[in-house]
Amino acid sequence: MKKNFFAHAGKDLPAGLVVFLVALPLCLGIASASGAPFFSGIISGIIGGVVIGFLSNSALSVSGPAAGLASLVLGAITAIGNFPLFCVRY
Repeated sequence: MKKNFFAHAGKDLPAGLVVFLVALPLCLGIASASGAPFFSGIISGIIGGVVIGFLSNSALSVSGPAAGLASLVLGAITAIGNFPLFCVRY
């Protein structure tokens, strides 16, 4: 059976916007805590949400930034020395 991705778009778009607005402060906080630029937190949140949305077969999937990774990313950025080199190396 073929899946129609746009069948529930009228309800999915507002729900996605609400989830984005709820996750935005968390994405910014994790970027700040890890020493990365704020824009990278926004981009990683958007990419993560889109990837999970397309790859998940569940109508109730939940994804978001993991706060535990902030300390790992901060350690890696500190060890390497700057954020752009961190993006290239890892």
